[in-house]
Amino acid sequence: MTRPEVLGMRGVTLVLVVLLGLVHLELWFGRSGMPRVRELDHLVAEQHDRNTDARLRNERLTAEVADLRDGLETIEERARWEHGMIRPDELLVQYRHAATR
Repeated sequence: MTRPEVLGMRGVTLVLVVLLGLVHLELWFGRSGMPRVRELDHLVAEQHDRNTDARLRNERLTAEVADLRDGLETIEERARWEHGMIRPDELLVQYRHAATR
């Protein structure tokens, strides 16, 4: 090879190495690089946790709705607990703990 050909190939190699370096800089430090990927992974994990909590809450509510549809016992229990309702032949007794000193 002649001297100008070698210099031309070195120049092309140098340009390719610089371009590769620029691509890596963007990958590791750019707006859509690894820091952003880590941030998005963290956000996805948080959303997954919130979805799991919501799914559990929905399952509990679904079970409660099914109970309310199926029987009067649940309705009666709620009326007694939340509203203090009693039957005509019952006596309501409330017990309070004495304050400790």
